[in-house]
Amino acid sequence: MDQDWEDRILCSDESCIGVIGPDGRCKECGRPYEGELPGTVSTTPRAAEDEEQRQQDSDIDDHPAPDDETAASDDEWAQRRLCTDENCIGVIGPDGRCKECGKPA
Repeated sequence: MDQDWEDRILCSDESCIGVIGPDGRCKECGRPYEGELPGTVSTTPRAAEDEEQRQQDSDIDDHPAPDDETAASDDEWAQRRLCTDENCIGVIGPDGRCKECGKPA
């Protein structure tokens, strides 16, 4: 099994799916880890190499120019209404209810 996978520290917020980064904060929600960190979170040479590779990957523009269909779906994405229950991942449908949990808007 991958050592990085075994050594990860999960966010202390049980509703979050993130992991704690070298700065002691969750990479997903940004919250600081609650309590004392188990072990030390440090930037190892491998982590530095991974960060360098991520930076290089982000410098490469591998996204094609949006076409009309992509632009339309982007508009739909921007217009969505999220469920009022902050623990739910659903969106409000045309019937005024969350498509995931059914809670009314």
